[in-house]
Amino acid sequence: MNPFSPYIDHTLLKATATKNDIITLCEEAKQYHFFSVCVNSSFVSLAKKTLEKSKVKVCSVVGFPLGAMSTEAKVAETQNALKDGADEIDMVIHIGLLKSKDYQAVEQDIAAIKSIMPNKILKVILETCYLDDSEILKASEIAIKAGADFIKTSTGFGTRGASTNDIKIMKSACTTNTKIKASGGIRAAESALHYINLGVKRLGTSSGIAIVNGTTSNSNY
Repeated sequence: MNPFSPYIDHTLLKATATKNDIITLCEEAKQYHFFSVCVNSSFVSLAKKTLEKSKVKVCSVVGFPLGAMSTEAKVAETQNALKDGADEIDMVIHIGLLKSKDYQAVEQDIAAIKSIMPNKILKVILETCYLDDSEILKASEIAIKAGADFIKTSTGFGTRGASTNDIKIMKSACTTNTKIKASGGIRAAESALHYINLGVKRLGTSSGIAIVNGTTSNSNY
């Protein structure tokens, strides 16, 4: 197995993704022994079926990509994704509430989702491209307090993806049990290795095949 494979959440989240695209994503994940596939919640059941009898997990995004929907909507989407077979959930924080300094509401939004999946992995997407350093730190602290298993840099749909500075700030907030997922703009083995060496435990990328093959992809995610 390629040393990068266990880090990779093989990702396809674009609006135009078809059912056949999702099936191809899953077949690639099996072939390359990636950790998981990461899909929109409507495709969880298809991904689960395609990955039957494989070790590849299914990760569903929730509240994606803006994070601005109600907590009730995020909880409902999470419940449905779990029912359809999701092993992990990547949820987007409510960025507007964070910037409003309504930290209690941000924490409650995350905690509401963690409370219905206590034994499954919850990754909380901070969307660092819209945050200054102090906001990245605060968002990290809130997510960890609310029960996040991972804090994640980006959706891949914002103005930029992960950066070294993001990871260093997020790492400074982490407790021993909280891990970091870098996503957005990781297109080659060199950048993947850079983030792993910084202490990242998972990589969200649609360029997983390029990474394990030592080439470079054009994908933004």
